[in-house]
Amino acid sequence: MSSMLWMIGCSPFVDNNQIEEISPVIWWSITEGAEGKLRISTLVPPIYSESKKMLTQEVDLLKEGGKDFNLSYYREVKSGQLRMVFIEQELAKKGITSLMNTLFTDLDISQRLYIVIINGSFEDYINNQIKTQDIPGYFLYRLLKHYESKKQGDMTIVNLHQFMKRYYSPYSDPVAPFFKVDKEHFIYEGTAFFKNDKLQTNINKRNEQIFQLIDHNHHLKVLTIPELSITMGNVTSETKMKLNSDYSTLSLNVELKGRIEEYRGKGDIDNLNQLAVIHQQIKSLFEKQTIELLKKMQKSEVDPLEIGTLTLGPFSKPMSEDEWSTLWANMKFNVTYELHIQPLTNVRK
Repeated sequence: MSSMLWMIGCSPFVDNNQIEEISPVIWWSITEGAEGKLRISTLVPPIYSESKKMLTQEVDLLKEGGKDFNLSYYREVKSGQLRMVFIEQELAKKGITSLMNTLFTDLDISQRLYIVIINGSFEDYINNQIKTQDIPGYFLYRLLKHYESKKQGDMTIVNLHQFMKRYYSPYSDPVAPFFKVDKEHFIYEGTAFFKNDKLQTNINKRNEQIFQLIDHNHHLKVLTIPELSITMGNVTSETKMKLNSDYSTLSLNVELKGRIEEYRGKGDIDNLNQLAVIHQQIKSLFEKQTIELLKKMQKSEVDPLEIGTLTLGPFSKPMSEDEWSTLWANMKFNVTYELHIQPLTNVRK
């Protein structure tokens, strides 16, 4: 009997996972509490057609918060149902290693758990949304899931596994989506850059488009260029990066393909010669903005593009993290763009 139980994976300690006992936890919001504590909030029930209730605990430990949720609600709050963690930026600036390791080592929590950094009160936003939406947390989950599955570069999507993989790599730094939130709005602002586990900076929407173009060959459904009064659609890119022999200069080449879908400038886009001028303007602008972005990363001492991996070779000794940081801080940049852009209409000579 013992052998049979062992073979089929049975245990004398059975976890009761009956449907009526499970409250599908969708998200946790984690902010700084008083005297160094953690303030953890969640919404129950997130899906069932019952009155929604915000649960909030101020605790010393993350696991303590999960335990206290169970004492405040008639269903057991299952950590395995956790799908999103929203971390307030001030807490992220102080370091989130302990939080990430706790989540990462919990066998019940999926490593596909989404990590989101927020600026503002997420609790106020949810409490206001409860009045108009039945399941506001679920809609946010579907938003993140959509951009992950479509592999669009319009939004950075990061799960727990991806964050921790970058954290433990000496040649890359973690990133996460950054949202600004108030009572009525939940707005994507750009990508948050981390140094180890501490939030260093976040980029605005202008730099965000460039980051998405040069990071892992994303595609942008819509790319706006307000400086030139142009909107491009279905933009794809292929980025090639190369370090010179002494690692003092990074050469970055971006091959960009797309279509002009809107033009409100003063030029004649139907004229072949003027179209060539517009192409050159786009090329020059992108090269300038890319160098600005690389210098911003350099100043913030972050390497979200994993440029440090270019120093690895089959016959060379890997350099230390400190050695790479010194090289990165003094590196120069050569950036070129190759454009293959279809015009808005047929052009004439």
